[in-house]
Amino acid sequence: MPQDWLHGFAGGLMIGSAGALYLLVNGRIMGASGILGGMLDGSDWRHWTERLSFLAALVLVPLLIVPLYTVVDTHITPNPVVIVIGGLLTGIGTRLANGCTSGHGVCGISRLAPRGIVATVFYILAGGLTVALFRHVWGVI
Repeated sequence: MPQDWLHGFAGGLMIGSAGALYLLVNGRIMGASGILGGMLDGSDWRHWTERLSFLAALVLVPLLIVPLYTVVDTHITPNPVVIVIGGLLTGIGTRLANGCTSGHGVCGISRLAPRGIVATVFYILAGGLTVALFRHVWGVI
């Protein structure tokens, strides 16, 4: 039986635990795009140390885990233009939706917030439509 689901399960546990810990320690909802956006636009500089430490952990923890794996197969496209456009569109989308999947999907749904549930449904629908168009219609990815 393939063991790939274990990686998703472990990642979900880590994200959920990080969200719970962030709420317990800081009293605020964890949302990666809001934390990054606050650093970039200069809003709410009172909490810059926790924002910076959160973002550093987002970069450093995967780097610490990579040596445990001999092969990391992400199925990412080799086309750098598609990667950059996807990143930019994701950033724009998180600003338009006032949050990202970690804020709405993980923390919002766990709090049974209607806004988080609705946003997550639309994230999933938009992601499915995007993959269908880019892979099966245009053959880009």
